[in-house]
Amino acid sequence: MNKSVMVTYVLWAVGGPLGLHHLYLGRDSHALLWMLTLGGFGFGWIREAIRIPSYVSEANQEAEKVKRRHPTKAIPTLGPTRFVGQVCVGIYFGTVALIGLNSLSYFYLLVLPLCVGAGVHLVSTVGQQTSDLQKTLTACLITSPVFYGSTLSPLPISLAASVTAAQHRRFKPPQNPETKPELVPRLYRLGLAWLAFSAPLGYCIFHNTTATLYYLSDCVSALLDMFWFLPWLRGALEYILLMPYRILCALTGGGYYEEAWRKVLEILLKEYTEKEKEALQILSLKAEASLEEITRSYRELAKTWHPDHNPSKDSEAMFVKIHEAYELLLQRHKPRRFR
Repeated sequence: MNKSVMVTYVLWAVGGPLGLHHLYLGRDSHALLWMLTLGGFGFGWIREAIRIPSYVSEANQEAEKVKRRHPTKAIPTLGPTRFVGQVCVGIYFGTVALIGLNSLSYFYLLVLPLCVGAGVHLVSTVGQQTSDLQKTLTACLITSPVFYGSTLSPLPISLAASVTAAQHRRFKPPQNPETKPELVPRLYRLGLAWLAFSAPLGYCIFHNTTATLYYLSDCVSALLDMFWFLPWLRGALEYILLMPYRILCALTGGGYYEEAWRKVLEILLKEYTEKEKEALQILSLKAEASLEEITRSYRELAKTWHPDHNPSKDSEAMFVKIHEAYELLLQRHKPRRFR
């Protein structure tokens, strides 16, 4: 069935940065690229306002017409827009890898060049053109060790991969519209590709958000501790901080949202968990015990229950409990920093 220019423009206007119009036209590589870059960082989406008619005409061509117009042995022209796009998307993929995957082993030797090469190859497969994936990745793997450890390494790796992809560019073999895969399998593959790209970045954002909450937790705790000599003022401040939680409980009557808020407030107010309360009991400490008091109590109890000084049968087990309790409370009182 022929594609409509009007429908394509509507999809471009409504969900263009997400590649809906390319998905409609069967340009899955272009659609995936737009999903991962939000329409070529916005610029590509605007540029397509004048290119949509040609995209629709290309999608409506029959397989034989496409074959006669673009023989598979011919070499397509090298457009500056495609080349610049390859370099930019390669850097973009490499930067995302630096943010979310730099803790992996062999990151600069294997992970980073593969991510940059995937970005460059994705751009090279947009439209009727494609390139040699193996040679593009090989260029990345050869270039990456030269710039090992540098945060600027995605740039030269992407340049080398883009040059290699441009040298091995070719037209895609024509495909009969009747043999194209159905929409559901196409969406499934696009979803997996999108998940593979976004999952490491999402984990990194979640990890840093958690670190930020713990940092705020330390700040709020320090603020409340400043008013230890005025318990009524400390209680008033704590009541104000708990006010959103109390209002939400009054409006919703509890449930899932109450539990979610409780977890956030436990972080912000540094409420002790059950294990931490048990650790305080083992060390005979109060909830407001300072780090110095925790260390002092641990040393005294460790000296008392050490198996070398205490012949009791329970001395070894008690010594282990004391040490574990101290480690748990010590970890809680350590300053949390951004990673």
